[in-house]
Amino acid sequence: MKEIDNIDNTEGLEKRERVDTINLEYLKVKDYEELKEIMIAVYPNITDPYWKKKDIQKLISIFPEGQVVVKVNGEIAGCALSIIVDYDKFTDTHTYMQITGDETFSTHTPKGNVLYGIEIFISQQYRGMRIGRRLYDYRKELCENLNLERIVFGGRLPNYHQHADKLSPKAYIEKVRSREINDPVLDFQLSNDFHVKRIITNYLEGDKQSKDYAALLEWDNIYYQKPAKKPNAIKTVVRLGLVQWQMRTYKNFEELIEQAEYFIDTISGYRSDFALFPEFFNAPLMAAYNHLSEPDAIRELAKYTERIRDRFSELSVSYNINIITGSMPYIEDGTLYNVGFLCKRDGTIEKFYKLHVTPDEAKAWGMSGGEVLKTFNTDCGKIGILICYDVEFPELGRLLADEGMDILFVPFLTDTQNGYSRIRHCAQARAIENECYVAIAGSVGNIPKVHNMDMQFAQSMVLTPCDFQFPTNGVKAEATPNAEMILVADVDLDLLKELNQFGSVHNLIDRRKDLFQLKWKKK
Repeated sequence: MKEIDNIDNTEGLEKRERVDTINLEYLKVKDYEELKEIMIAVYPNITDPYWKKKDIQKLISIFPEGQVVVKVNGEIAGCALSIIVDYDKFTDTHTYMQITGDETFSTHTPKGNVLYGIEIFISQQYRGMRIGRRLYDYRKELCENLNLERIVFGGRLPNYHQHADKLSPKAYIEKVRSREINDPVLDFQLSNDFHVKRIITNYLEGDKQSKDYAALLEWDNIYYQKPAKKPNAIKTVVRLGLVQWQMRTYKNFEELIEQAEYFIDTISGYRSDFALFPEFFNAPLMAAYNHLSEPDAIRELAKYTERIRDRFSELSVSYNINIITGSMPYIEDGTLYNVGFLCKRDGTIEKFYKLHVTPDEAKAWGMSGGEVLKTFNTDCGKIGILICYDVEFPELGRLLADEGMDILFVPFLTDTQNGYSRIRHCAQARAIENECYVAIAGSVGNIPKVHNMDMQFAQSMVLTPCDFQFPTNGVKAEATPNAEMILVADVDLDLLKELNQFGSVHNLIDRRKDLFQLKWKKK
């Protein structure tokens, strides 16, 4: 047999009775006689159109989960039969008889990597009820639950004989895809997220309607995890802890670290994976240098940066949490930069730079922008970090997204609500256009004894894309404005994979790369 040329895009050929119940069930041997009658009716032009009872018994015996029926008012309306194969043992030019072991199903193996569809058909009486979609949705769930790479089957082209004198199989499929030709079968497959990998010749012997051609159709399981030879600790649900830091006067360095450790301790107590601190959270230490000029004071503050980095690294290990230190002034080869550190819980440390310094940072402090942009691999997926003003430049987020970023962290410092709104709205845009999560954390309050740091406004939050998998307003969680607190929120990385493939729109996939491109120029 084969994947049916009659799914259910057409209307029912007979008037249906009222539907009281519709259920998807495992196929049972006792259903055989009813199944046989339906197959005879479905395949009127095929010799020997039905499976033998022993074949159905064999399928149910070796793989009961793969054999299902949809029953309407207790009657079989549709059926799907499947096996699991080790697809590496076959080529993409296989025939139906090869993949099914000459219809003995000897090719089935629970250790295989592909769910292979060998049959699906809908009773004529129940077409137009989307029975086929129910069956394919079940197959997709089965593929995900069994952690198989994909669903594969050879789809007949039953209307191709009407166009074979003018079109090649490839051209025929392209015209179906562009809706120039109506093919209810292929239209159905494409609308259910299957894609044509190639065209197979001589797939089903004697298939005159398809001219012996078939489309090799696939559906990729985006949740597939390749079996690891060693333990894989990468998480899919990640807990974020954001510190909305209160600016206050500290007597010394140790008192500031004590306050930071308090937040880290609290956030790790909720078993968070990340702690995010704001930009320049350590600015209160400049109070001791307020008698100096602003450029000199910020350079005195830079002398604490490496000490803070090292202490945070110790805390990340002892509290088992990845810490994003916010950002701090840092002198490198005589040049003043705004940098931060990712202190991983395995003890390693990585550095990130602010690339776009604000006019005030350049004018008041003589600060320069960095020249390094990269993503960071963590035990919770790949992340990106942009400091404050950098998030207002969409190119940076897109470059990080192209490297596979799942979560973008934005430590920021803004003095007015206007400045905060720029950060917040640009961060929301980065979440939507790059199909990622964005976490922003800022400082609140004021430190009157520090020049150029008079007051701060912040509302820390976790932002998401705007689609059905996420909150309608794209806000996963938000802190109280201008109040010292922590914000803890979970983000599910699998939802990003789902969005990328099945979202209402595809901001990454749909880019017209044939018209434009974005490239990092600095080597």
